[in-house]
Amino acid sequence: MLNNGLIHAAAGAAGGIVAVTATYPLVVLSTRESVDKQDQTKAKKSILEALQTIRREKGWTALYRGVGPCLFAIALTNGFYYFFYENTKEFIVKSREGSKALSTLESMLAGLVAGSCTAILSNPVWVIQTTQINQDTSDKPKSRMGVIQTVRTLLKDYGISAFFRGVGPALVLVMNPIIQYTVFEQMKNLLIKRRTAKLRATGGLAIAVAVLSDWDYFFLGALSKLVATSLTYPYIVVKNRLQAGSDEAARYKSALHSVLIIAKEEGIEGLYRGLSSKLLQSVLTAAILFASQKRIYEFTKQALAVAPVFAK
Repeated sequence: MLNNGLIHAAAGAAGGIVAVTATYPLVVLSTRESVDKQDQTKAKKSILEALQTIRREKGWTALYRGVGPCLFAIALTNGFYYFFYENTKEFIVKSREGSKALSTLESMLAGLVAGSCTAILSNPVWVIQTTQINQDTSDKPKSRMGVIQTVRTLLKDYGISAFFRGVGPALVLVMNPIIQYTVFEQMKNLLIKRRTAKLRATGGLAIAVAVLSDWDYFFLGALSKLVATSLTYPYIVVKNRLQAGSDEAARYKSALHSVLIIAKEEGIEGLYRGLSSKLLQSVLTAAILFASQKRIYEFTKQALAVAPVFAK
């Protein structure tokens, strides 16, 4: 049979593409805001006004600048994460007897393994995507580079190390999916436990177990991402600035040092620039991802069950 982790990985990659395609203009907005220090001197705009400004000044294509590398990165990131997470989860469950539900500590361990592997393997693609988005933040006219030209320019100007800039904050940001998936797993387990108890108390079979709906996964995914992003956002700002290759990034000696410099020079608001658009984007993306990943996973399992030759 096909490895269950591979099915989860494929479903996660597909779900991520669906989710990010639906919310990508918000990715562009939050990335630009977190990198562009000039935003602190401008009057605050609503998310809709900011998106309209980008469209008016740069055109519709600016709202999807870097979407190709982003979708590729999302597919890789989610594919890697679900593969490592599900296989680590399966290993933990098989190594002990009892419930198949992960404890809080076990969820965090699975997230640490999956997040660390994913951060290192996917960082080069995120550097390319962030670099492309931030071509539009300069007031100086320049030709727009495609993916291949961006790669060549990065190699020429900075060498191979350019593709791993920001990997320090990215590793720190492993805490984001750890928090997200730990909160998600524990809320899911609690919800299933409560609904199962209610089901059995109202005359259901003694062995009956409640099944969560797509909407349950949607809202659990949204809530868990809201918690995770709110707690880790300052490092998202640092990662974006390092990956964008801003001139000031050379002053950052470490992830913590970067946070301290930004807080000193720009105030606490500098660490949370672009937070509103990022929260909206990440929460919507996570909600769509969790719901669609579940549906795609179940569909794939069913397809393999009726066509076992493809699972061999």
